Amino acid sequence: MEKEVSRDKKIIKTSIIGIVTNAALASFKAVVGLLSNSIAIVMDAVNNLSDAASSVITIVGTKLAGKQADRKHPFGYGRIEYLSAMLISMLVLYAGVTACVESVKKIIHPATPDYSAITLIIVAVAVVVKIVLGRYVKGVGEKVNSDSLVNSGEDAMLDSVISASTLLAAAIYLIFDISLEAYLGVIIALVIIKSGLEMLSDTLSKILGEMADAQLANDIKATIRSFPDVSGAYDLILHNYGPDSYNGSVHVTVPDTMSMDELDRLTRKIQNEVYQKYNVLLTAVGIYSHNTQDQDAINIRENVSRIATSFENVKQMHGFYIDKEEKSMRFDIVVSFDEKQRGDLYSQVREAVEKEYPDYTIQFNMDMDFS
Repeated sequence: MEKEVSRDKKIIKTSIIGIVTNAALASFKAVVGLLSNSIAIVMDAVNNLSDAASSVITIVGTKLAGKQADRKHPFGYGRIEYLSAMLISMLVLYAGVTACVESVKKIIHPATPDYSAITLIIVAVAVVVKIVLGRYVKGVGEKVNSDSLVNSGEDAMLDSVISASTLLAAAIYLIFDISLEAYLGVIIALVIIKSGLEMLSDTLSKILGEMADAQLANDIKATIRSFPDVSGAYDLILHNYGPDSYNGSVHVTVPDTMSMDELDRLTRKIQNEVYQKYNVLLTAVGIYSHNTQDQDAINIRENVSRIATSFENVKQMHGFYIDKEEKSMRFDIVVSFDEKQRGDLYSQVREAVEKEYPDYTIQFNMDMDFS
């Protein structure tokens, strides 16, 4: 809980710094842009205002996401942070479209800019400020795993490029007496639009639900396998309910000689260890038993694994157990998302195993490659 409070404080503090900085830059640029008749600088000022607004959204989103779970939302409100990140990306997108429209108008009805030394100095200072601010905000965002801050930081870095482009246009005008203001405005707008679309795409992907981070999944499985009685950890599914907030389930393979009391103690230890290390709540730990006292059964397991994984898109076989008295065997296979004909693959695997063991009833499931 203390970790969550500290994270929220960092996000809010960083966002407030962004609001103050962007509001100041927007004010200066708006005045300078209007006095110098520079559409590029005015659009840059508008962009700074959108950055300030995005920081406000980040603060509101962080506050709402920190609400405690309740009856209506038993998994908490953490996903609100993704919605705030989506709003920021839409704000960036809107700023880009607006800038593009205004710049096209200036191409159709051109106006001559009037640069002064103070104008260029303010824009130059803005470049440096936005670079520093962007690196700081993005760095904090990555450290506390906040998409909203990362998006704001990337946007600030983009702003520094935009401001630098404005300086370049001013230099070209002063040296060659050629005004590229409006054309530069269109280029800037298109870059902003592209950035907004990428941010929106990334955030929507997380809202839809992405595969868990590979490193996190591997670390959790390694921790589970470190328990003496666990020979394998499979079918790890993690449901994301906001940054650094996961619920999940997993299957573990244990010897067929374990008692119910031993299994109960083991699963509780696994749940506690994973939560303490990774802040992941395993709501279910399923059990696969494997034959340990019959060497023939062990040999059959290895052979069935060889048969199943010989098919191109079968990544793994696990959960194998054979009952010689009932003449049945059961197992799971993990199938790659590259497999387009899952039904045909199921039939092929079943046929191959049945051909090798015609006297046995074959039961197996096709698992998705969740992690």
